[in-house]
Amino acid sequence: MAAGALAATIGAAMAPRPRSSLRLLAPAALVASLIAFAVVIGSSGVDESARPNAAGASDSTRSSGGGAQRPARRAYTVRPGDTLVSISRKTGVPVTRIEELNPELDPQSLVAGQRIKLRE
Repeated sequence: MAAGALAATIGAAMAPRPRSSLRLLAPAALVASLIAFAVVIGSSGVDESARPNAAGASDSTRSSGGGAQRPARRAYTVRPGDTLVSISRKTGVPVTRIEELNPELDPQSLVAGQRIKLRE
């Protein structure tokens, strides 16, 4: 009788069970999260035209010779949110040149209203 009870238990365990439709939820959630991730990364607001080229200068700071050139200013007044890079882009003066002309300048603590030399 023990063998019969064991066979009945094994038979019940091996019987096919109805499959739940929830088993498809995990792969669907994975696909949805990957799509959402791709959308967020794709629309992150990175502007390819503002990215520096291989030479280290963006297109907006290079002189093409045919267009209007910026006036050669002697100094620049720092505005809120300015960095040396943003000042360089606005004025066309390389960051290294700004640092050479202003040895006392601390790039980490620019103050609005501060005057920076752009040329001698």
